[in-house]
Amino acid sequence: MTDAEILRRLDRLESLDAIRQLPAKYALALDMRDMEAMVSLFEPEVRVGKGASGRQALRAYMDQTLRTPFTGTSHHIGGHIIEFDGVDRAHGVVYSKNEHETPVPDGADEWVIMQMMYVDDYLRVDGRWYFERRLPLYWYATDLNKPPVGPNKMRWPGTDWIEGNFHKLFPSFAEFWARDGDMGGPVAEPAPLDRFLETMRRGQVAPRVKVRAT
Repeated sequence: MTDAEILRRLDRLESLDAIRQLPAKYALALDMRDMEAMVSLFEPEVRVGKGASGRQALRAYMDQTLRTPFTGTSHHIGGHIIEFDGVDRAHGVVYSKNEHETPVPDGADEWVIMQMMYVDDYLRVDGRWYFERRLPLYWYATDLNKPPVGPNKMRWPGTDWIEGNFHKLFPSFAEFWARDGDMGGPVAEPAPLDRFLETMRRGQVAPRVKVRAT
């Protein structure tokens, strides 16, 4: 193995570790309401909605988001898949199980639990890895005492139940339930090491996010 190959592999390992820490740092900063720490995890020109960009705009948006309707939150980070698109770009999927203390106007406060995943893009700027974009995909959100049974599993206090988008990035979920049994035929070859997510998506575009949450 050449020195260049060793350095390339070492850089990849260091990059993987740096990227894996981003969601954990995000969760801690979010739950502790440290807006400066949170926005520092995003690349300097991060897009915020359609008409704004930059960390200052993101800080203002998240400051408002975390005041209404949440009093406190706790984000529990799960499995994390990371794939590289080049030396300084990567993408990934990370699971998150969240809890929200949610006051409501009539005083019947609710404890909202949520299961979701983040679909992330990562960018290295000046030797440091950042979030470039986070797309939240939700399976359910509901009061702890109200099981999210049925097709519409997303509900915040005072709102109607709506459908989440947890499964809509990957066609296999709908295809599985559309057939009666095994699809037949030979089993496909394993996906390339850095193309597992791409293989599962099969060109599926990202769904629209209908619910604002953390």
